[in-house]
Amino acid sequence: MPKRGYHHGNLRQALVEAALVLIEQKGPNGWTLSEAAKNAGVTPAAVYRHFEGREDLIAEGARQGHEIFADLMTFAFNEGKPSALAAFEATGRAYLAFARKYPGHYMAMFESGLSANETHELAAAAAKSREVLERAAEALSEHIPPEKRPPPSMFSAHIWALSHGVVELFARGRPGGNAPFPPEDLLESGIGIYLRGLGLIAPDQ
Repeated sequence: MPKRGYHHGNLRQALVEAALVLIEQKGPNGWTLSEAAKNAGVTPAAVYRHFEGREDLIAEGARQGHEIFADLMTFAFNEGKPSALAAFEATGRAYLAFARKYPGHYMAMFESGLSANETHELAAAAAKSREVLERAAEALSEHIPPEKRPPPSMFSAHIWALSHGVVELFARGRPGGNAPFPPEDLLESGIGIYLRGLGLIAPDQ
């Protein structure tokens, strides 16, 4: 493929997409800027017209991933109504679906070692997806008196961790992937056990 230098129609996005493919294939830290430039059809020098370096490029891929993720989580939360429990469980299933459909974004977001505060834009996008899960948590605990209500940020973070664990172990071809149950069932039952333990849902829900 001939080099197109910086005369590329949308070089910035082409580089992001090239990086996401490399991340999916080689992991967040197994590729170089030169490889991304080559796959985008430009010279390595052209990369620096848009990104300070590889971490900056990964951070942009992560930012875009969080934007997609937040949209999926919002859709799942709204579709899960009228039941607060159904809405909460729907956000967990959306986590699994996102990891499967957007593996490059997912790895840039959660496996690259970059802080969510790497850039202001990334921090803002990451906050959007967290806020959706916290809204679901707040709706689920509305029936509990305020003085007995667990902080939504706490138990939404626990559910996030549970979702992440199911994704890593059973939904992405990693060790332990041959689970006796579908990942969605594992996550739903885990959420149910956890929420019953907190008294957020009745034993028969």
